[in-house]
Amino acid sequence: MEFFGFTLFGSLTGAPLLIVAAIIFIVGLLLTIKGGDWFVDSASWFAEATGIPKFVVGATVVSFATTLPELLVSVRAAMNGSAQLAIGNAVGSVTANTTLIMGVSLVAMAGLVNRKSFSLKGGLLLAAVVGLTALSIKLSLPVWSAFILWTIFLVFMVSNVIEGKKSAQGDDTATTFDKKEVPSKILFFVIGTASIILGAEGLVSAGKTIATGIGISETIIGFTVIALGTSLPELVTTLTAIRKKESSLSVGNIIGANIIDTTLILPLCSVINGTALPVDRVNLVFDFPVCIAACAVAVIPTIIQGKFKKWQGFALLAIYAVYMLLLVLNEVGVVAIG
Repeated sequence: MEFFGFTLFGSLTGAPLLIVAAIIFIVGLLLTIKGGDWFVDSASWFAEATGIPKFVVGATVVSFATTLPELLVSVRAAMNGSAQLAIGNAVGSVTANTTLIMGVSLVAMAGLVNRKSFSLKGGLLLAAVVGLTALSIKLSLPVWSAFILWTIFLVFMVSNVIEGKKSAQGDDTATTFDKKEVPSKILFFVIGTASIILGAEGLVSAGKTIATGIGISETIIGFTVIALGTSLPELVTTLTAIRKKESSLSVGNIIGANIIDTTLILPLCSVINGTALPVDRVNLVFDFPVCIAACAVAVIPTIIQGKFKKWQGFALLAIYAVYMLLLVLNEVGVVAIG
């Protein structure tokens, strides 16, 4: 069983390995659930204590924390020469974040948004995914494209800093807090982040081991356990935010995570690789267009209406279901994509 690329319990086989995997799966589940509580509570406290909008906190601090798995997987893949894995992981995570995770969030808690703030960040997300597709049109992502995508990332971060400063200065309703609370809140944020990442890795690794042990095919494992693996932190954060009625934190996290995936992680992988990252034709004609369509459904109607609607959530979930179905049918040879 692999854990962050390292093989654990290599000497175990059969029933003993399945028992160990089951224990790790349960521990991973508990870590992600409790870590999600600590994580969202700390982020929400930070937003209230500083007066910075929860959408901005979700789009920056929370997003960086929850995209760590994608960053680690993609960078490790680029360093090992597996460029296709890096691209598939980053783009696949954006699609999963938007269709599945935002879909669930909007079905549960559709509502108003700050149109000005969301328009800029939603527009940057669309620019990022469309730009990534255009830059990959020759079936490779050039090293120089990193500077274009990093410019989008820089605009995103600067806009968040400016918005955060304005809100903090102009909001007289920020919660008064005891400075003695700060260390403990930071500690719980760090522990929550680590718990979600470790728990997610444990769930994925143990789930794969259990599935293989009971005879489930690698194709099904790949499109279920592994496909959702690196998006688990965003999913846990979203579900916890829904339970705690923190919709702005959830949506901000998803938008921010998607921008980080497309404008920071992939360009970084290209630079690490030292040469253009090869892009598979299937990525260009299928994965990228689905990603653009999903982001358009999530962003454009919201900018026009100034609020999310439940139908967007259902539409995103439908896109996810069709996307996954076509991937499986392509894998088993029923349909041909690309």
